[in-house]
Amino acid sequence: MKFSIIVPAFNEEAYIGSTLDAIQASVVELCVHSEHDVVGIIVVDNNSDDATADIARGRGAEVVDEPVQGIARARNTGVRHAGGDALVFVDADVIIPPELLGVIRTTLDDPDCIGGGVDVDYRPRRLLVRLYLRMWRLLGRTTGMVQGATQFCRKSAFEHGGGYDETVWMGEDVDFYWGLKKLAKRTRAKVALITDPPVASTSGRCGRFCCGPTPFSYRCSVGGRACGRAGTPARCDDVASPPLPQGYNSFRWTRMGHRVTSLHTEGGTPCRTS
Repeated sequence: MKFSIIVPAFNEEAYIGSTLDAIQASVVELCVHSEHDVVGIIVVDNNSDDATADIARGRGAEVVDEPVQGIARARNTGVRHAGGDALVFVDADVIIPPELLGVIRTTLDDPDCIGGGVDVDYRPRRLLVRLYLRMWRLLGRTTGMVQGATQFCRKSAFEHGGGYDETVWMGEDVDFYWGLKKLAKRTRAKVALITDPPVASTSGRCGRFCCGPTPFSYRCSVGGRACGRAGTPARCDDVASPPLPQGYNSFRWTRMGHRVTSLHTEGGTPCRTS
């Protein structure tokens, strides 16, 4: 089996080195047990203005440029450069355990499995955020909602499902996982959730959990506690979430895992609804 590991990255110089070191350790562990597996690592530099790309090249990764902002677009760009028949998507601030690629390999050895996700062990400093994330993980497992810190699938399934939805600014990972489940149902296949081992966030960021798909109606706007200026990294408690598209200053969620329903320009005029 040939793996392509795709890491979308926007200004991740503080974390990308540790993430790639962990991936390399997992590659070594995989090759010890399966010398026939081939692994390629692709970092998609999503318009970074820091040393993200240089650090990735220094770690031996292939770096692909994607100047248009958006994590869904960055992941899809990575797939277009991927030569593997198995795709693994890893966020740039995530540490995967050494045995994970081997577990994914074993999971995909089942011909009925088309892909899946990996549970995330978040360890934020603040008690309120820890309690919130525990609730979120319980709800996610109950509803089949899997966040995309690490996801995987066969390339054929990715192409059949159309990839990540680039019209969704946040929650594209949950949307993608649900798409895999729908494809599995239509084709009498299955998806898998790997809970042991989980992956870990190196930065402690809650990211999509607080400023993203929540089980409640949620608004995030300039001047509020949750977000910063348009085009800059937002803040969620004491941790940063992904930036808004350039020229946008607010977004609204209406239900779990659903797409953004409204975006507003800096002047407050609605520019798109979905």
